[in-house]
Amino acid sequence: MHYALSPRTFFFSHYFYTGMRIATGVVGIALLGTLAVNERIGVALAFGALCNSLMDLPSPLRHKFNEMLTNVLLCSVIALVSGLCAPYPWLLVLLSGLIGFITSMLVVFGRKAMPLQFAALFTMMLIGSNPAGSQHALAAGMLFFVGGFSYMLYSLAVSWWLRERIKQQVLAESLYALAAYLRIKSGFYDVRRDLTEQFTRLVRQQTTLAEKQQASRDLILRVGPEQSNTTLVRAHYAMLDVYELALAMHPDYPLLRKHVADSALLAEFGRLASLLADDIETVAFALAQDRLPDAVPDYGPQLDHIERQVRQATESGRSTPAADYALRVTIVKLRELLGTLERLHQPTSADNVPPPPATRDPWAPFLSRQRYEWRILLSEIRLGSPTFRYAVRVAVAISCALAIARVLPYATHGYWIALTVAVVLKPNYSMTRRRRNDRVIGTLVGSILTALVLKVVHAPIALLGMLFIATAAAPTFLNIRYLYTAIAASAQVLLLIGLTTPEAAHAVAERLLDTGVGVLIASLFTYVLPSWEYETIPRQADRVLTANRSYIDAWRNLLLGKDRDDFAYRVARKRFMDSIAGLGNALQRMQDEPEAKRYALMELDSFVVQNYLVVAHCAAIRLIMQRHPVPPGNEVPASMIERIAGHLGARMAAAQEALRTPAAQVRTEEDNQEANVAPDEEAEAAAGWSGYRLLLQRAHQLDRDASVIADISAAIRAVFQETGAVVLASREKRVR
Repeated sequence: MHYALSPRTFFFSHYFYTGMRIATGVVGIALLGTLAVNERIGVALAFGALCNSLMDLPSPLRHKFNEMLTNVLLCSVIALVSGLCAPYPWLLVLLSGLIGFITSMLVVFGRKAMPLQFAALFTMMLIGSNPAGSQHALAAGMLFFVGGFSYMLYSLAVSWWLRERIKQQVLAESLYALAAYLRIKSGFYDVRRDLTEQFTRLVRQQTTLAEKQQASRDLILRVGPEQSNTTLVRAHYAMLDVYELALAMHPDYPLLRKHVADSALLAEFGRLASLLADDIETVAFALAQDRLPDAVPDYGPQLDHIERQVRQATESGRSTPAADYALRVTIVKLRELLGTLERLHQPTSADNVPPPPATRDPWAPFLSRQRYEWRILLSEIRLGSPTFRYAVRVAVAISCALAIARVLPYATHGYWIALTVAVVLKPNYSMTRRRRNDRVIGTLVGSILTALVLKVVHAPIALLGMLFIATAAAPTFLNIRYLYTAIAASAQVLLLIGLTTPEAAHAVAERLLDTGVGVLIASLFTYVLPSWEYETIPRQADRVLTANRSYIDAWRNLLLGKDRDDFAYRVARKRFMDSIAGLGNALQRMQDEPEAKRYALMELDSFVVQNYLVVAHCAAIRLIMQRHPVPPGNEVPASMIERIAGHLGARMAAAQEALRTPAAQVRTEEDNQEANVAPDEEAEAAAGWSGYRLLLQRAHQLDRDASVIADISAAIRAVFQETGAVVLASREKRVR
């Protein structure tokens, strides 16, 4: 369950704060307008505030200002044009198609453009549904702008006042995602669970974790060098280090399951990992409450008990050398994880984070960059572009919805049909299907509940209170569970109608009918110029291999001392995790599509797993090098790392070639050599270094897991070859 759906944590989440901020602002502006002038002015101002509130998301203040100002200017123009066209129904139908196309093309700029798209369509429907003359249209447009601009000023003021709280809450959400990730990892110690199935769950959570960590970076790391050692920056870095250690633990699970017959020991490890996940959740809850977490619990006795059990098994002959190695490595990693957790518990007294490079924008590589450039937009105006196909789909669907609404006998609220289409029809089939189901169920539940409320409750004050709750709930659950947003939105509309026009008893039935018609239109248009996931997945797989190669290069430079700190390594790791999360997301979406559109599911699952394991092995080798300092003058570890990295880079290059080239993959003799084969003289020279055997063992495992990636890539290429979806990365059109 999402942490924000739990009653214990819901009221401290940024989702709740956002919902309350939006409801207070929209209702407050409406009340001020009503008290200052009249109810009609108050409603007009509320429309502008409501549409601009769709852009009110946790974001750096400068970005929030740019996004909300763009939204209010664009929507005000749309409000004016829609008001002028409202007396001419068929002109409004054509306008809706044009606005639908233009605003849907903006989705090319990323997820933050999607609220802008809906806000523009919402504005057009609201204003266009009330025919008026040119003078009234101009007045309505001005009032809309004043309402939206007033809400922007209000939101910026509140967000500035609560800026530290918002950062704490977003970091807390990232920690909750990390705790869920670690809890899934604890399941790997349970021999009753299937490793493949458990890994599928882990990759899905990795996708969520990458998204939440990026949101945390965008708010917390957007600081100057003089602020690079604040409490939240320290806590954020400690969280990433916990994640690195958890990642490094992964390659040991198959080894433990293979060599440790005593499942009681594995159960002990699983319980301890679960307790550590609980501990991370405790830290997250404390941050969300604006307080420092308590001291980390003492898990030393539990680890000591496990260590004694391992020692006893070794001395009695019940344990094999391989099992003893795997168990001791796991214990060492758990102890290091506990040490890092102490930094997370006490960020005020933690060691300083590594100094960022002396640049104007030191954390830039970690942050999301919004590039709003015309050439990016223009480059997508082609039939092969998924964004262009989506924009055409939305434009035609909304125009049809408005045209159909004009001929229905109950056309009083016919614009609800077009709004339903705008809500349900998303850029991909998976999102559209989920929105469709949630919209239908949510509208049904919300309409029935609101009808019962309106039948029983007649006091305006009570209905206003319920309207405020519905107004707050709709944005609160938008990114958690859209079903609840659909319930709240239906209640919000019907309560507003019940307050203003109590005699409109048919509104509930109209709401249900319009939603049904809108959902039907959106479902049909899902298959008009569709964009299926298989068309882009091969290119995403290629990006994963590119990011993996960059990570390997940064990893080698860090271990060989070519980089003075781990900054470049962290950037490369982030980019790899982003790429693997993107592929994982696309794979999940493809599994929701019709069976005829699903390709290479097993191969892609294996591809994700093996690439993830390569990075996990590299993280584990980094820990070995940290735990076992190299004696002065001993060149063997550096030579081994250079050889492992070179061999690994060749493996990734071969995999990319297999993914890009239709011909069968041809491996050179050098490619088939094991990376861990060491000359006898090297083994003798390394006798004085305690980490030699550990590194050699890890190199064996790394080579085994990396060796199959080229074969999997060739299999993916073979499956997708018939679909025509594979495009060589070197030929892919990019905008730079």
